[in-house]
Formats: sequence, C-alpha cells, structure tokens
Amino acid sequence: MLFNSLSFLFLYLPVVFAGYVILLRWRRQWIAAWLALVSLFFYGYWDLRYLPLLLVSILFNYWCARHRRFLLFSIAANLALLAYYKYANFFVDTANQLGGHWQGWAIILPIGISFFTFTQLAYLVDCSRGKVGEYRLVHYALFVSYFPHLIAGPILHHKPMMAQFDYWPRLEMANIGIGLSIFVVGLGKKVLLADPISVLVAPVFAAGAHPQLLEAWIGTLAYTVQLYFDFSGYSDMAIGLSRLFGVRLPLNFNSPYKAVSISEFWRRWHMTLSQFLRDYLYVPLGGNRHGTWRRYRNLMLTMLLGGLWHGAGWTFVVWGGLHGCYLVAHQAWQTFARPLPGWCAWCLTLLAVMLAWVVFRAPDLGTAGDVLRGLVGGNGVSLPRGLATWASPLKALGWQFEGIRWIDVNGPALPALMLAVALALFAPNTQEIFDASTRWSPARWRGAVMAMLFLGCLFNMNRVSEFLYFQF
Repeated sequence: MLFNSLSFLFLYLPVVFAGYVILLRWRRQWIAAWLALVSLFFYGYWDLRYLPLLLVSILFNYWCARHRRFLLFSIAANLALLAYYKYANFFVDTANQLGGHWQGWAIILPIGISFFTFTQLAYLVDCSRGKVGEYRLVHYALFVSYFPHLIAGPILHHKPMMAQFDYWPRLEMANIGIGLSIFVVGLGKKVLLADPISVLVAPVFAAGAHPQLLEAWIGTLAYTVQLYFDFSGYSDMAIGLSRLFGVRLPLNFNSPYKAVSISEFWRRWHMTLSQFLRDYLYVPLGGNRHGTWRRYRNLMLTMLLGGLWHGAGWTFVVWGGLHGCYLVAHQAWQTFARPLPGWCAWCLTLLAVMLAWVVFRAPDLGTAGDVLRGLVGGNGVSLPRGLATWASPLKALGWQFEGIRWIDVNGPALPALMLAVALALFAPNTQEIFDASTRWSPARWRGAVMAMLFLGCLFNMNRVSEFLYFQF
C-alpha cells in the first residue's frame, strides 16, 4: 500500500485515524496497541510472506534487549539476516564472474528491511551502552513497525520516540492542520514533480543508450532532482502522517543541494542515515581521534559501507567510494588550502554530487561510464531541434554540423524539470515553511492552497508508482 494510492488515502488512513480518535477519548492506554496492529497490517499488505520475518525480528530483538548478555549475538544476527537477504545474490554473482560455479539464489529482498534493521541495531547498541531499556513489548513493536517510517525511514532512535509513545496528547487541530499540509506537500513532490521527471531519466540510463551531450546532461539533472523530490516527498509524507497522531518524526532533508561543501551535503541529505553512520560506524572506528590518516581511512570505510547499505552492486560501492574520496579531499582542502568563494564551492559541490548520482542510478558500471562520457561529449553532440534553423547561416560561416543529432526538447516533462530545479536550489524547504517558530495558524488561503494542491495530485494519480528508496 503506497502513500500515494487511493486505497491508502481513502480507506486505510481514515480507518486508522478514526480508531485513534476513538481510543484517545475512551481507552488512551490502547492507542499504542492499535497503531502497532495497523502498522503490521500495513506491512503485511505489501507481501504477507514477510510479515512473519518482521514479527520474529521484533520478538527476537526485544528478548535480547531484556537479556543483555545476548546483545552482541543479537547485533551479529541482525547483520547476518541483512547480509543474507540483501547481499547473498550479489556475492554469488560476483564469485561466478570471477570464475566460480555457484548456483544462483532467487532471494527476494523484503521491503523496508534496511530501515527496520538499522532502527533495531541502533536500539541494541544503545542498550549495550546503557542508554535505553524498553520492557513493554507493545511499545517496542510500535517503535519498530510504526507505519509512517517502516518502509523508507526516517531511521528512528528509541529514546525520543518512547517519550512520545508514553503520552498521547489531546487532539489538536494545529497538529491535524500542519500534519495534513506537510503530507500534501510531500504528495505534491512525488506526484507533480518526481514522477513526471522520471520519463527524462530512464532513456538516458538504459543499457546501450549512448546519450550525447545534451541528452546526458538533461538525464543527469533530471535524476538529481527526481531522487530528491521522490525521497524527500516520502519523508514529508511520513512526518505529516505521524503529526496527525501527535508524534514528531526526525527531519530527513534540509535543502541538500544548497550545500557549499560535501560535508554539509551529508548533514543535509538523508539526515537520519548520516547520523546513524556517524554515531554507530565512524565514531566507533575512531572518528578523527587518532590522526589525519586514520580519519581519512574511517571516512572511506564509512562511506563504502554506506554505499553498500543502499544496494548490493558495484555501482553502489563505487558511489560510496566516490563520496569517501570527496570527504577526504574536502578535509585535506580545509587543512592545506584557502576556502573557495561561496558560489564556487556550491557549484563544485553540486557538480560532484551529480556525477556521483550517475553511478548510483546506472544499472551497471559500463552504463555509468557511457553516461559520463556523454556528459563531456564523448558520445557526440546533440542540440535542440529549435536551433536547426540557425544551421544554414552558420554553415555559410564555416561551421560544421556533421555528426550532430537534433532532438526534441519541448516535451511536457521539461517544465516540471525546470520547476523542480528552481525549487530544489532556491525555494524554502518544508520545515522552513512549517517551522513552529513562524506560529503557523489556520487560514482560509492556506486551506485553499492545500486543497488545490491535493486536487492536482488526485488528478495526476492515474499511474501510481513506487518510491525510489523502496528498492534500498
């Protein structure tokens, strides 16, 4: 069941919220059980075969957390489970490419396994450090399976969530108004921006496409903003849904394409994953406490493993390695060189991120190299067909147009692409618009804007598409 589906909007969500309102008035102590139950139904709706896996994972980790001597074993078991489902096929395929004769395993990746595994790993590590301890099974089950975050994050931490699950606030219209507004904004990001732009991406990253200069840049730019609005749209929808129940989820995006350094980019992009990698991988490896070279090593290892978390493939390993190199280069630049002007640092950061997205999106390294060649004109040059009228006068001046391909760039997706780029680079983000410090209050014009945006989404939901991060 997708957030951007009619069944979710007009069946599942109304029933869940109605149950919440009834229990809030009559049986407040049952709210956690109700939300845990409907969250498990939400997961089982995707594929009932993997609901037992989620239940066993919850019960196993809950039991291990109560018996502290098994914490290390439980951490290893979670990592082994994730490795089996996510990486077994990758290891077998790699071994066969190197001359092995392993039989392939037809393992289907359970949806959301990376997110609910990392959520529980953080909890187990915090338990081992004596920071948390949860002895109520219903609350722990809700913490892991809470439906707004279950499939694609954000990654939750136990302590701030339990404080909210312990006390359910009275029904407040401000929470409903802000929650619905944030949800609609996220829905608009997905339906009106990310989905229309996707038609510009797939042809460029198809195997054997050999995109020429203009095509390669359009496809790369389109994927850069498609991924952002698709994933930040999901995160906004998760935050808005949770706000309906008086629960505040952590922020996951803070205008990452406005960053002026790669370090700042990672403080703004997928913030809960960045914090997880920092607190549970980079810092335990030693962080920056043991000299410059070990800090560089720890950055590289952290980003390589962060790349592997996103997917089992060499493209993700190379993408993580690229960002590791970016971070090392940035640290070295800060140490040995003068800071770049702000506009120059911003352009360089955005270009580096876009080039890495090419590898991230490509189905294999060969296709990634093909697109990268296209970005520098290695596959030839393509120009908009509208410029063809200038070809004859320029030929008279000695210009050569042999080998140039004329393409149509006036499709309906281009206005969506230009709007998406402008919004990503220059517009205020969702939390800036709905920041509590601005004292958001109901107003007719706000309601009218949200209603029009919601109707626009409904009219464009003729083809429901999954969110990109579901595959990770």
